[in-house]
Amino acid sequence: MHLAVHFRSAVALTGRFPALSGVDLDVAAGEVVAVLGANGAGKTSLLRACAGLVAVTSGEAVVLGCDLRSDRTVVRRRVGLLGHDPSLYDELTALENVRFAVRAAGLGTDRVGSALDRMGLAGRLRRTPVARMSAGQRRRTALAVLVARAPELWLLDEPHAGLDADARAVVGSLVEEAAESGAAVVLTSHEPELAVPLADRVAVMSGGRIAELRSGCRGTVAPEGVLVALPRDDADVA
Repeated sequence: MHLAVHFRSAVALTGRFPALSGVDLDVAAGEVVAVLGANGAGKTSLLRACAGLVAVTSGEAVVLGCDLRSDRTVVRRRVGLLGHDPSLYDELTALENVRFAVRAAGLGTDRVGSALDRMGLAGRLRRTPVARMSAGQRRRTALAVLVARAPELWLLDEPHAGLDADARAVVGSLVEEAAESGAAVVLTSHEPELAVPLADRVAVMSGGRIAELRSGCRGTVAPEGVLVALPRDDADVA
C-alpha cells in the first residue's frame, strides 16, 4: 500500500499552543478520509501540516514520500489545499487566478478552461475580478484551481461551505474522481451528512489528536443512523 500521508506522534505548535498534540494517521493513495471534530479540535491544523504550511516539531510527518521535518516546502507543488480563505488574488479574474496558480505549480494551462467550466465559471464569470464575486463564486474559483492542478493529495477544509446544491454535488464528484485517479483526499466538514458518504474512513479529532477512526460509506448506501451515532460535539465540526 502506497501511503500519501504518514503521521506518527506528530506535534505542531501555534505559538506555545499544541495545535497537533501527537497525531497518528495514515492515508493511502486513492483513499478518502473525512476528519470530524469540534471547534478547535485541530482539523484545519492537520490539513495545513499536510500541506507543509505548519511546522511539525516532533514525531514523524511524511507526505507523498517527503519528510516534512527535513523540508516542508518541497511537497507544496504536489498538494492542493482548499482553505477557509480561498487564497485568490482579488484584482485578477477567475481565469487569471487559475492560470496563475497552475503556472506557479510548474504545470501547463491546458486544463484551465475545462476546470472553469466544471465549476460553472463560464462566459463573463471567468472574466470577472474575484473582488466582485460572491463568496460562492470565489469558492468555485478556488476549486477550479485544484481541478486544473490535479494534485496528488487534495486537502479540503469544509469544501461544501458557501456552495449551492449543484456545486455541492460537483464537489462530491470531484472527490470521487480524484480518488479513482489515485490521488488521496483528506477533507473536513461541519456537515457529516455530506462528508461521511464520500469517505472510506472517518477520523474523529479531539484535543489535537485522532481520537477514533471509523469506517466511512464511500461507494455504499449510508446505513440508517450512522450520522446520528456521531457524538454531539463531532456533529458540530469546525
